[in-house]
Amino acid sequence: MYTLSLTRTFTARHYLIGGDWGDENRPHAHPYRLDLRLEGSSLDEHGYLVDLVEVEGRLDDQVEWARDRTLNDLPEFKGLNPSLEHFARILAGRLAGSLPSDRLTALEVRLWESDSAWAGCRVELP
Repeated sequence: MYTLSLTRTFTARHYLIGGDWGDENRPHAHPYRLDLRLEGSSLDEHGYLVDLVEVEGRLDDQVEWARDRTLNDLPEFKGLNPSLEHFARILAGRLAGSLPSDRLTALEVRLWESDSAWAGCRVELP
């Protein structure tokens, strides 16, 4: 099994809803780090799992979608608490729907909101 990983950093804002979490209930920003891991069992004739340049472009599109935004205002978070877990799942789904390779078997998003806290979501690909 081959694994390829890319990382991006960005800042986005949110506020938690549905509970009493003190300061987390007020709008605030996090310096997110998104780690994208792609898996597959075979390489193409050039020795690549995927075209890295194309994946970087798709990843950058997703980062720009969230960068400097308030997550609560995005349609994908309508009715959801914009938790780290929901954010990781939404990013994983958006990336799974945009990646180009038939050699990929899975992808995983690990989304860090601090140096010590992350949530992940793994998607098996058809």
